[in-house]
Amino acid sequence: MTLHETLRETLKEAMKAKDEVRLRTVRSMLTAMTNELVATGKKPQDMIEDAGFLAVVKRLAKQRKESIVQFDAAGRADLSEPEKAELMILEAYLPTLMTQEAIRPIAEAKKAELGVSDKSGVGKLIGAVNRELAGKADGGDIKTVVESLF
Repeated sequence: MTLHETLRETLKEAMKAKDEVRLRTVRSMLTAMTNELVATGKKPQDMIEDAGFLAVVKRLAKQRKESIVQFDAAGRADLSEPEKAELMILEAYLPTLMTQEAIRPIAEAKKAELGVSDKSGVGKLIGAVNRELAGKADGGDIKTVVESLF
């Protein structure tokens, strides 16, 4: 069963349970999936592949995080709380990301492999580690780890 099919089943479960937050979040996810399908030239009834599904969920999670920061900065806890609840549901669909401690040995190995010895090769090294850990680690964490090696 694909992640898209699982999401459709979750919608039914949320309706039965009358879980408004989960229902609202799942509906917005399904809408985003449909929009992604249409944007890529497919029919709205098609199923999105798992890689595309994860890309859409990451984008939605990022939007929620940005909204939370903005609402908290404006002192609007009444608006940030629903966003936080939705973010928790979205994050359940995302794979767990590697920690900085887990990224460090890979970054050190890439540094030795590429022969990067000074700060002029940081961009090249970040790009190489990003390609190797695509989807497994946060880009910001990778950048932090690589920069700490110099």
